[in-house]
Amino acid sequence: MCGIVGALGWGSAWPAGQAALDSAIAALDHRGPDEIGQYRDDDVVLGHTRLSIVDLASGQQPMANADRSAWVVFNGEIYNHIELRAELEARGHRFTTRCDTEVITHAYDEWGLDFPLHFNGQFAIALWDKRRRRLILVRDRMGVRPLFWAQHAGGLAFASEVKSLRALAPVGQRLDPLTLGQIFTLWAPLDPRAAFADIASLPPGHLLIIEAPAPGATATPRLKRYWDWRLDERADAFTLDNLADAAEHLRALLIDAVKLRLRSDVPVGAYLSGGLDSSIITALVAKTGNPLRTFSVAFEDAEFDERPYQQALVRHLGADHSTVVCSREEIGRQFPRTIWHTECPILRTAPTPLMILSGLVRQSGYKVVLTGEGADEVFGGYDIFKEAQIRRFWARRPDSKLRPSLLRKLYPYLATSPTATAAYAESFYRQGIETPDDPLFAHQPRFATTRRAAGFFSSKLREALAEQDVAADVRAVLPADFASWPPLCRDQYVEGRTLLSGYLLSSQGDRVGMANSVEGRFPFLDHRVLELSARIAPSLKVLGLKEKFLLKRALGDLLPPQIVSRPKQPYRAPDSASFFVEEKPLEYVAALLSPERIAEAGHFDPVSVSRLYEKCRRGRALGAADNMAFVGILSTMLLDEMFVKKTSLAAIEATAPPVTSS
Repeated sequence: MCGIVGALGWGSAWPAGQAALDSAIAALDHRGPDEIGQYRDDDVVLGHTRLSIVDLASGQQPMANADRSAWVVFNGEIYNHIELRAELEARGHRFTTRCDTEVITHAYDEWGLDFPLHFNGQFAIALWDKRRRRLILVRDRMGVRPLFWAQHAGGLAFASEVKSLRALAPVGQRLDPLTLGQIFTLWAPLDPRAAFADIASLPPGHLLIIEAPAPGATATPRLKRYWDWRLDERADAFTLDNLADAAEHLRALLIDAVKLRLRSDVPVGAYLSGGLDSSIITALVAKTGNPLRTFSVAFEDAEFDERPYQQALVRHLGADHSTVVCSREEIGRQFPRTIWHTECPILRTAPTPLMILSGLVRQSGYKVVLTGEGADEVFGGYDIFKEAQIRRFWARRPDSKLRPSLLRKLYPYLATSPTATAAYAESFYRQGIETPDDPLFAHQPRFATTRRAAGFFSSKLREALAEQDVAADVRAVLPADFASWPPLCRDQYVEGRTLLSGYLLSSQGDRVGMANSVEGRFPFLDHRVLELSARIAPSLKVLGLKEKFLLKRALGDLLPPQIVSRPKQPYRAPDSASFFVEEKPLEYVAALLSPERIAEAGHFDPVSVSRLYEKCRRGRALGAADNMAFVGILSTMLLDEMFVKKTSLAAIEATAPPVTSS
């Protein structure tokens, strides 16, 4: 894994000078601490920081093709580079390294703009075609690796992270209000939006192409989609009638996806949460005969701790295992560093323990871990999918009192479950019940819960968002024939397009792993697995109210029964309680959430925030809405402090100890 950065200026005084490029590369040191590289010609500068994983001796970047007419910098992995190399050699190409990077330039020479379609991997690529004076940016199919860009001075700058991009060009100096509106509804920005004004995120499965303009003209970047997760492709190819075939296909494909992701010239470990998904991946690693080194995060709070399940699998597989135990106070202390790396407001503290865990991985001598991320979206694991099924069933007889009672089967792991009180559950989940064919039907209750946090916005921000319709933003990125897809397929696609790519793979994935120079790999997001899921009947994913039915049938025999039969419990961490010790706030929390500082930033209403602050300080936060609002406000204020006011992370961390009593 690596960091990439560059600028394109068409022979003008810009792109950035040497000092700016050096600063931009230095800002990505955590993504690639092993080596740095640069390339410059009349039009472009490219920079790279390397985390050496494949071909440690000769994989330096920027890397050129055979005649040095194309140069590439690349963040990620091309897992099928061995097979591609053989195919390209048969077509007459000659290679000088074993590195997967070299495959990229040869693939471009062979297939032109279709080259990403040949890659099985996770990647952000910048390729400079010197002959055509054309820059191509590419992001992997599901958005595992980030890539940001901005136009400046008639040219374009790009980088793996905002902090690096801002070192090249004077962009992103303020938070974008429309992005805040999206985050406080969807949990994350919707590509191409980023947290900062004038900066865009390249959407997953897309290329961005910009070519030298004609004299007197302006270069205009154009986006081109090269792949989409179309879940309506023969969605009944595998049904209950051929369950055994479906299970066999899935098992074979996941075994191969894991084998590909074990390709590395450094040791590979695995995350073990105690849930079904990471347990399957870990068991498949064991099945390959590779050394099994696993890592887990645990909590002092019993509500969030999953150690009994983690240890059950460790014993079952005989893994060499390490655990980091997180306290509330440690989460609060590490939270500013989390936001420095996420570069985006977040509504939960869950990324922080994973950042702490990646630190343990790195200290243990590992750079690469496999994880189970993506299985819930791909195979129907979340309660939101079952919730939608119940609500659609209820919608056929909206006056029924029996049908909404099925909601009580959901969210048993929440201390304050929204389904615990029948009257509240019926009132809350009735939202949108009259429009079961709405493409966003499944997500309406979640969006409503998150939008309550937007109630803390300042009048100035509310005014800026007066014309915004976040639901319309989501609908705008849906396929044209989306309404004809099976309901569960629609729900899966929206989940993948919003929460998965915008939050789970970013703030809870790439950013907190790379904070400690650790690369995560995701077998469930192999594009072949995603395409297989499009051929599986929805009833094989969620059978009645049994989540991930086919996945359990295909691979459950590898696991202890208590893990296979365990109800889905998503990974969570203590939220607002992490920022107070015996009702005393951590110093940076008190400073950033003071009425004066809230008013100065202008994003939130000081009076409303003060009331929420007191409620959380006294341990009286009510469920998800209060907790998400508190964490969302605090993370936004941290972003404002570090990226707008430019207070250093070190200065904020120096105030992390709790306030002492006077």
